[in-house]
Amino acid sequence: MTRAAIYARFSSALQREASIEDQARLCRERADREGWTVVKEFSDMALSGASLHRPQLQSLLALAKARGVDVIVCEGLDRLSRDQADVAALYKQLTFHNVRIVTISEGEVNELHVGLKGTMNQMFLKDLAAKTHRGLRGRVEAGKSGGGNAYGYSVVRRLGADGMPVTGEREVLADEAAIVRRIFDEFSEGYSPKAIACRLNDEAIPGPRGGIWCDTT
Repeated sequence: MTRAAIYARFSSALQREASIEDQARLCRERADREGWTVVKEFSDMALSGASLHRPQLQSLLALAKARGVDVIVCEGLDRLSRDQADVAALYKQLTFHNVRIVTISEGEVNELHVGLKGTMNQMFLKDLAAKTHRGLRGRVEAGKSGGGNAYGYSVVRRLGADGMPVTGEREVLADEAAIVRRIFDEFSEGYSPKAIACRLNDEAIPGPRGGIWCDTT
């Protein structure tokens, strides 16, 4: 009996959870055609393929180390990792434990796939990072927020002319803005971050999350 484990992953919180089930279904169909017995399914949701620090992937590797699986089935090699070095390390580790990798896209993975596909996935990550940085810079230059909300601001929630939510707009909160200016003034006067935090706490001024201030805040 050939024991198979299925691994599925999507990287963005904007993607549907159904994406996981779609991947798993294709993998189950492949296992059925091969006559393999699926012993377990693993999936990581909204986690980047640039890192191996994914809970379910680590559980899969632990199963392989324990000799509990013979073949890993996934939609594509990039579901396991997009990092070239990580792909090579995964392949080496799984081969050591006599575990094969079979994907819907590439078939049974070998050294050639690891080299070529790993390079392509690495290029994809670099291109994605450049496009993300470009997009964030464009938002900032347009006077919008490039990320999460910061102390001293509130999120503006409104609809645009097309009826869609407008994102990235902020407005200044006067009370908090006064605290921000005070912090900068006191720092320029020679107070340390720790001393500034102590002064704010002594006056019972709530911190950004409603708690106390500390020197790293």
